[in-house]
Amino acid sequence: MEELKKKTTASEADKEIVFSKAIKAGKRIYYLDVKRNRKDEMFLAITESKKIVLGEGNDSQVNFEKHKIFLYKEDFEKFMDGLKQAIQFIEQEQGPVYGQTHIADTNNLGKNALTPDANEIKIDIDF
Repeated sequence: MEELKKKTTASEADKEIVFSKAIKAGKRIYYLDVKRNRKDEMFLAITESKKIVLGEGNDSQVNFEKHKIFLYKEDFEKFMDGLKQAIQFIEQEQGPVYGQTHIADTNNLGKNALTPDANEIKIDIDF
């Protein structure tokens, strides 16, 4: 009975998603899902899914470790400002990544956050 309840909950969660973007980056996949809450307000759910292989050969098992953060509309500007500062710091300390458009170089980051090359951004969030 409880197992049926979990399936219903998962199905209902899928209905909440109004936009989704998957970003593949090596062993990680980042999902950017725009969802609606019960008050019909939208928010961003960011999920990192990392492939973990345990064991070797025929005995190996593949699992996925997932981490989520929820970002609400009232926090978008502060989050983007902080992200821009963090990326600028990394580029100042270690130099820009060759051949990529740098999000830290964009002046309208909060207003036009995604450029065609911005899909290459990798975000590592620890919990």
